[in-house]
Amino acid sequence: MNYLVIPDKFKGSLTAKEVIESITNGLERADKFSSIDTVIASDGGDGFLDAVATNIVAEEIIVDTLDPLGNKIFASYLFKEETKTAYVELAKASGLELLKEKDRCAKSTSTYGTGILIKNAIKKGATKIYVGLGGSATNDAGMGIAAALGYSFLDEDGIVLNPIGDNLSKVFKIERNATASILNRIQFFAVNDVDNPLFGPHGAAYVYAKQKGACEEDIVKLDDALEYFNSVIKHSLVVDNSLLPGAGAAGGTAYGLKTFFNAEFISGVNFLLELAQVSTIFKNKKIDYIVTGEGKIDNQTSNGKLIKGVVDLAKEYNVPVVAICGKLDANEEELQKIGLKSALEIYNPKKGVDYSMRNAALLVEEIVYQFFKKGRCKPQKKVNVSKILSIFNIF
Repeated sequence: MNYLVIPDKFKGSLTAKEVIESITNGLERADKFSSIDTVIASDGGDGFLDAVATNIVAEEIIVDTLDPLGNKIFASYLFKEETKTAYVELAKASGLELLKEKDRCAKSTSTYGTGILIKNAIKKGATKIYVGLGGSATNDAGMGIAAALGYSFLDEDGIVLNPIGDNLSKVFKIERNATASILNRIQFFAVNDVDNPLFGPHGAAYVYAKQKGACEEDIVKLDDALEYFNSVIKHSLVVDNSLLPGAGAAGGTAYGLKTFFNAEFISGVNFLLELAQVSTIFKNKKIDYIVTGEGKIDNQTSNGKLIKGVVDLAKEYNVPVVAICGKLDANEEELQKIGLKSALEIYNPKKGVDYSMRNAALLVEEIVYQFFKKGRCKPQKKVNVSKILSIFNIF
């Protein structure tokens, strides 16, 4: 049988490459005559640069920049000289994984460090800049990036504000420096696969700020601040991008990229699958199964994460999709919405999360082996999506 393996990372446990290796090992054990194609992909978040680097030849540029709290760090982006194209991963300088859990605070973080990476790319001659969004520690609506690239945000007294989430509600006036005119010649692309608006119950703060260290009170204030900031934008720039699907990505960074730099929103999954020339794989052979996965399948998965993008691809070719996850936290209705044939969970409640994370590589391999050992001879058999296979005691 022919398999196509396109997983995301298991955050904090396995990289996408390691997930691919485990899935491949399981498939080869279950079906020694298997033909396996693999693709490293991303929804635009963590791992975006790895996925790009797998499919194109580009130079890694290391830059002295700032983390989400303003501490000095080194971070990198990719630059392809021939096409004057830069690939920037937001998480490299503004990512949640850069901060210890006790230091995470959505009110105090900024995307300014990512702006420094972009500024460096422009100095090197980049005329196209793809910004992979996701995994951010921020809720600043992209104000930090804008500040690094020539915008100033002033309060009522004319004092320039630090571009952090807590100061969104203090912005009274927005100015653009004369040197920022060069940005008119740059094409920006906001690469992500979520469809959240900027504010509201499904917006950046209410959906994502909690994992960035915000308490309930903070979330309400941040959401109000995002709405207020948009009102200032409407008055100053006469534009309103707050309701665009995806505007809330990365704490509203997608909104900022669209508002300040007229960025085009593109699907991370589709972009990377195109780079990997996945359509060629389907033209050359009949794929019996697509195997994907990520650390957690939950109600956010249907909002545009990598798995949803893979399922959409599979529908074009009428191929069933099996997803492996560390933790399954989605009900039958949500799984039906996603469109998975089966969801396989490695988490064992008797052994705890730490056990699953430490042994994720072996657990993924074993659960794939068990599933395809039983079902590989019947690839066309219909399986009710509500049937969730969980193997709890595999060792």
